[in-house]
Amino acid sequence: MLSRRTDHELVGEAFGAGPEAEDVRAAYERGRRDERAGRRRHPVMMALTIIAALVGAGVLFVAAKEGSFARGGVVVDQNLSDAADRAEPVVRDAAGDAGRALKGAGETVREKAADAVK
Repeated sequence: MLSRRTDHELVGEAFGAGPEAEDVRAAYERGRRDERAGRRRHPVMMALTIIAALVGAGVLFVAAKEGSFARGGVVVDQNLSDAADRAEPVVRDAAGDAGRALKGAGETVREKAADAVK
């Protein structure tokens, strides 16, 4: 039966013992850390990739359900259009509320600054 050996043990066997082997082990570990750092994934990009994959899977599902990509595309377009029509007033109201809140905050800061000067 084969035993599972760690990379550190395998490097040790390959280069033996002694000061040179320790240098090789240290260089090997630095190389592993550097490689791992180079393969780090950005969480936002990973989230966008997953979202794109889910959207693509959804489109494939709708196309399979409707029997063709053309009919599936029509269904997706209709749903997107409906969602955009419903979202527009909500977004417009939210933007107006945010503008009013910023204006109120600016006036409050201006009043506090005027009081601090007096």
